[in-house]
Amino acid sequence: MSSAVDSSERFDRDGWVLLDRIVASDLLSRLRADLETAYAAQRAIQIRNSVGDGTNGTVHHLPTAGGSFLEFLERRFCGELLDAFFGSPFILNTFGGVLNQPDDLSYVGRVHRDLRSFSGNVPLMAQLLVMLDDFTEENGATYLLSGSHRMPEQPGDDLFFRDAIRAVAPAGSIVVFNSNLWHAAGPNRSRGPRRALTLAFTKPFMKPQLDYPRALGYERVASLSPVLRQVLGYNARVPASLDEWYQPPERRFYQKNQG
Repeated sequence: MSSAVDSSERFDRDGWVLLDRIVASDLLSRLRADLETAYAAQRAIQIRNSVGDGTNGTVHHLPTAGGSFLEFLERRFCGELLDAFFGSPFILNTFGGVLNQPDDLSYVGRVHRDLRSFSGNVPLMAQLLVMLDDFTEENGATYLLSGSHRMPEQPGDDLFFRDAIRAVAPAGSIVVFNSNLWHAAGPNRSRGPRRALTLAFTKPFMKPQLDYPRALGYERVASLSPVLRQVLGYNARVPASLDEWYQPPERRFYQKNQG
């Protein structure tokens, strides 16, 4: 049995799977640096718009910053596993990051799932947790409740923290999980940050949290690789005028292979 098949079976059974050390150190270094830069810029916006409370240490929609974040998408990490889960093309729903500082926990520390409406066996959304630092119990490695992707209702905290597994792994590892899965970040009791990227992917017909093609610019489509055109949603746009609607097949905003 291949490791890819084994990972897919564990993903179906447990709702998550850990892939050890799959991001190279050179890319990790650039992702860390770019995350810090993006957070400094976004923190000013959060505070200016009166949403600073509870959002400390969080950053959102990193593809708009370009650089290493687009490179990460280009490399299509965990693509084979996501292909098997969706059984169809998929697009990026959101791409953010967290900088979990010692004793400073944001909203991600509550038991939660990231799909608001329970989807059962319908594969609507899956996520990546990309470890930019080592994840340890001391620095608050994420809690994951195996099998809870089949639970429509939130488990009580007592049950959750009794049975949940900690995602302890070295930097460069990625946890892939079904977005129905109940999980929570742990408190960081170390002396350093626990930084991570958080990505969600969906079926193409679902609305992303940010209109990435519009944010990055429709005029960029010709310069993007087929991988980026697909994952950023350029093949699943919504026309905003009759002129955009009436286009030959190869230039239609929503391509026919998107489901």
